[in-house]
Amino acid sequence: MEHATRDGKPKILKKCSLPLTGVQVVDTVVSELCVIDVTDDGLVLKELRPGVTVEDVQRLTEPKLILAGEPKQMEF
Repeated sequence: MEHATRDGKPKILKKCSLPLTGVQVVDTVVSELCVIDVTDDGLVLKELRPGVTVEDVQRLTEPKLILAGEPKQMEF
């Protein structure tokens, strides 16, 4: 998925503004920037695309990301 909208706004939000079709069914979010695990504690940043920083991803993610050590580099 693309991590942000065309006008640069976050797609990953604190609260969904659209009607929900499934609740608590997503375990992992994969975008062109990173891999994020969805946990009971929040969103855990696991992997980053080469050249992308934690700050880059956080700027485009509304909820505060949790870091559990240094994120790994995504492999393609």
